[in-house]
Amino acid sequence: MTPQVRPARILITGNMGYVGPSVVARLRESYPDASLIGLDAGYFAHCLTGCSAIPERQLDYQHFGDVRAVSPSFLDDADAVVHLAAISNDPIGNAYDEVTLEINYEATVRLAREAKAAGVRSFVFAGSCSIYGVSSDAVATEDSPARPLSRYAESKWRAEQALQELADESFTVTSLRFGTACGMSDRLRLDVVLNDFVAAAIASRTIVILSDGTPWRPLIHVADMARAIDWAIVRDPDDGGDFLAVNAGSNEWNYRVRDLADEVARAIPGVEVSISESGEPDQRSYRVSFERFAALAPDHQPQVDVQTAIDGLREGLERIGFADTDFRASPFIRLFVLQGLRERGLVNDRLEWTTHVDAYAGTR
Repeated sequence: MTPQVRPARILITGNMGYVGPSVVARLRESYPDASLIGLDAGYFAHCLTGCSAIPERQLDYQHFGDVRAVSPSFLDDADAVVHLAAISNDPIGNAYDEVTLEINYEATVRLAREAKAAGVRSFVFAGSCSIYGVSSDAVATEDSPARPLSRYAESKWRAEQALQELADESFTVTSLRFGTACGMSDRLRLDVVLNDFVAAAIASRTIVILSDGTPWRPLIHVADMARAIDWAIVRDPDDGGDFLAVNAGSNEWNYRVRDLADEVARAIPGVEVSISESGEPDQRSYRVSFERFAALAPDHQPQVDVQTAIDGLREGLERIGFADTDFRASPFIRLFVLQGLRERGLVNDRLEWTTHVDAYAGTR
């Protein structure tokens, strides 16, 4: 096996979501002469948060399309695929059960098969530590059993297993099992735990934990997710094999939910933390080891600590004048956006656009 060469053409699916802007910026910096192509359904294209210019300016082309029906032509001459497109959390997965499997599992496998047939050398999959569910080990490693407790987690696990079957010496597959994403983004989400806590602290000076606060969560900043993806695109197959599933993050970013809320309260003066009276234990709890990732990717380790992440969120939210105490029913919540599209008849119950969306192609 030989190391991957620098890619000349990279397809990034789901680039117009929460993580995508950081990935696009990182890849443009790392591969200034490469062609970067975005492919996105565009559900959240309008959910911009305070950026001076759209993130897609750094792409060579932006295509609008459903990942369930990708034209093979999008893969022509591509060297690498970064696959971010997915139903992104448990609430959406619960609301769109079968659609979650269609997008996160079936479409992922189909895309990977077509990529392999087209001669793509590297396929990077945004996996998830949520596959561990309730970890029976004190610290979950890549060898710990998967116990997905939601449709979202199940879909990620099933996709990863299928991708393993496709990998070979000509088609390197890397599944980065990310923890919960956090941090400021040009398309910010507030339906992830740290972001939710910072938003609540700013808007109401109160953080109410909806569970009993005891579950463990590994977190990772969006900039560090991009850093890991950058490594995975060109990783040496001798390190990890043709297929690699690896926990991507940092041991320092394992937090109990209650402790994470306390970190936010320490960083933002005058904030109170309380447990909801109706709070119940959250079955999902997993503390994760990132030792293998540290050994494989020493030059691409996470750089953002929790204090920096909180400061970035606070500064970003204050910059846009955020003060919405009802933000959990706002466009900062992805399920709310999808519900709004459905109510206006713009997408159907399978999250397919009901009106034609013209593909846009622009050059930088």
